[in-house]
Amino acid sequence: MTHISSTSDVEFFNKIENIPNDIWDDLSCDQNVYLSKEYLSCIEKNHDSVSFSYLILYNSKRRPIAFSTIQIVDFYLDGVNDSIEDFVLRVKKILRKLGVFPDKKPIKLLVSGNLFVSGEHGVFIKPKQDKSQIIKQLSKALLRYVNEDKNLVKSIDAFMLKDFLDESLFITNELKRFNYHPFSVEPNMELKVDPKWSNFDDYLGAMKTKFRIKAKNALKRSSDLEVKDISVEEIGSYLPDMISLYEKVAKSAAFNLTNFNLHTYRDLKEKFGEHYLIRCYFLEGKMLGFLSGIQNQDFLDAHFVGIDYKYNRIYAIYQRMLYDYIQHGIHKKLKGINFGRTASEIKSSVGAKPENLTIYLRHRKRFTNKLLKLFLFHVEPTPFHQKFPFKNTIHEK
Repeated sequence: MTHISSTSDVEFFNKIENIPNDIWDDLSCDQNVYLSKEYLSCIEKNHDSVSFSYLILYNSKRRPIAFSTIQIVDFYLDGVNDSIEDFVLRVKKILRKLGVFPDKKPIKLLVSGNLFVSGEHGVFIKPKQDKSQIIKQLSKALLRYVNEDKNLVKSIDAFMLKDFLDESLFITNELKRFNYHPFSVEPNMELKVDPKWSNFDDYLGAMKTKFRIKAKNALKRSSDLEVKDISVEEIGSYLPDMISLYEKVAKSAAFNLTNFNLHTYRDLKEKFGEHYLIRCYFLEGKMLGFLSGIQNQDFLDAHFVGIDYKYNRIYAIYQRMLYDYIQHGIHKKLKGINFGRTASEIKSSVGAKPENLTIYLRHRKRFTNKLLKLFLFHVEPTPFHQKFPFKNTIHEK
């Protein structure tokens, strides 16, 4: 079956490979690596716990004008870490008492967006289109996708569209008319690389004394670590240790929609070669950490990391990773590094600035959706103290 269903203005496909090449070429959305067939096929292949589909919107002349990923995932409310503010925990208990979210039963979420990367990587709209109109069309199409499937119509609890930058909100706020509720999540932390930086020493030289000393101290503490970039042939032998370290980080996260399958690394490395970075950190042969990242156009996007927290403070493993991302970005002459969410304060200490992100959520049951609005009103990103490490104010803009 090449597609699930279609009408004059929308078509759904159940595998990325089933989208005809002429349609894909007409969309021309793969300049963003996360909307390329290569990337999406890697993710789809390695995540059996997630149900993937793809949506294409057409104009009146049956020309493709927009594309969206669709992922259906089971989300357990207990996946919300108890480190989140007390209000969220109280509401969670109230919702359970009302039977809205029973114990042990997952919430089945339909997500338009990328489950594994922060940012606007789930919806593509061709240039010169009425974006507000397409957002309306997308909202209706997602509902149709569920209503036309007798299994989904019984099982889907909520719809989520993620993650939108502030400059997109004047368009995406159209979703409020379709009973979606916006809420802010942890920002993406982004560092702009100064084109004058030809090497890492130039980056250090741009920093205020206090932050430069901190950086050099971290580099000194981590100097005993053996650092190795991993080839596709080596991934298999290192995966068990990487998985163990990744799980340590994932367990400490306040909020995870689903876990990333690290076996995906083999396919990503095969597809993207030197544009996909996997780097491991060893002490006397023992792996203490790893980082991963992908070059997306002119930016390096940090992906998942793994850390043995027992050694992190002594050897400044995480700080070293941040500096290594920066050094790699400078070496490749990129415009910036997207560090993603979490650990915002330490990321700001190396020069990253926050990019606000908004998610839209809608529960299918009207009463529950009203309760959800009250709940989301109180959900805010964890506050942090923004650092300003550079001497020249041009870097702080």
